[in-house]
Amino acid sequence: MLRPYTRRLLLLLPTTTYRTAAFVEAARRLGVELTVASERPSTFEGAQPAAFLTLDFAAPERAAEQAAEFARRHPVAGVVGVDDDTAVVAAAIAGRLELTGNPVAAALAARDKHMQRVELARHGAPVPRFELHGLGEDVTDFAARLRYPCVLKPLRLAASRGVIRADDPAGFAAAFQRVGRILAQPDVVGCGDWTSRVLVEDFIPGPEVALEGLVVAGRLHVLALFDKPDPLDGPFFEESIYTTPSRLPQRAQAALGACARDAVVALGIREGPVHAELRWNESGPWLIELAARSIGGRCSAALRFGAGETSLEEIIIRHALGMPLPSLERERQASGVMMIPVPTTGVLRELRGVAAARTVPLIEDVVITAHPGQMLLPWPEGWRYPGFIFARGETPEVVEVALRTAHRRLEFIIE
Repeated sequence: MLRPYTRRLLLLLPTTTYRTAAFVEAARRLGVELTVASERPSTFEGAQPAAFLTLDFAAPERAAEQAAEFARRHPVAGVVGVDDDTAVVAAAIAGRLELTGNPVAAALAARDKHMQRVELARHGAPVPRFELHGLGEDVTDFAARLRYPCVLKPLRLAASRGVIRADDPAGFAAAFQRVGRILAQPDVVGCGDWTSRVLVEDFIPGPEVALEGLVVAGRLHVLALFDKPDPLDGPFFEESIYTTPSRLPQRAQAALGACARDAVVALGIREGPVHAELRWNESGPWLIELAARSIGGRCSAALRFGAGETSLEEIIIRHALGMPLPSLERERQASGVMMIPVPTTGVLRELRGVAAARTVPLIEDVVITAHPGQMLLPWPEGWRYPGFIFARGETPEVVEVALRTAHRRLEFIIE
């Protein structure tokens, strides 16, 4: 419930996130007092102590105590985390300050792929058959008995980093070693015991969709269902185009929504945004992953609600602060986003054709997040897109064509 003395939002923003501008703009439009919390001190924190806060994101309970101390000086009405790790921190803070949020156990289950699989399977949700293996195990002991094709996944990395399909024992052994090397990278290896284990699960064939939703008092409201027109069959799983509304039959869309609702209940998620990845085939819907956060990167710009004036971030902030929610119906136009693929490994020297890509009919914007001199790394080692292309039109078909046309006009100069 909104506290009468303030509408201050505590926004948990890792220093590496793309999400800052969208949430800050949404807070400005709503007239919300905003405190941005990061894991590293801001140079502005001393001059603006109510606007910036440093929290220990690696220790959620400690972060909750730090937030409680801050709230004694600057009362907080809501808290939002923008990625998987800060969703856990947000849950701890919400519990400590008695704000709208999820139980910490639910946020933890949504963050950890194996923990999530165990919980969903326990509740009878349609998930792939899975096993957990340590990187120190002898691959020959279990590779021969696995069912193929299968998929190897790190337990917590985002954006399909380290996710590899294997089709036979030899391919599995190579993939297992490759995932181990990814988990040994400097930005990963010190992140906890989970970096020493790998989830192995059956590969589920069929088209994949992304579901964006908002959970209010335990009930999932489906905000959008995105098709992924490019097949995600491996061996790596770099995503590219999302378009909405979905072109799947209504029966399939209803079943996918019901599957996500069951998963929300099974994981104990009570409040806030969720982003789910699901597949559909002759056996019905399959829950691949569900995160207790909104869609990543800049992709939320593909979503508008009501008459087209309300952003996803505004809805999330309103819900966190207990403010009245606007229409949760997506705008009538079709929309889409292309996460620009990484063409090859190397240092970006120049990206040509951006202006030409913006002139393609139905293209709303081409946002380049990479910069000259930046190392580009394809999947599965990579996880950062060099930019995003956005389009709107009458149908998802014409939106998809516009995105592909604009992408063809881009030329990467990579050294």
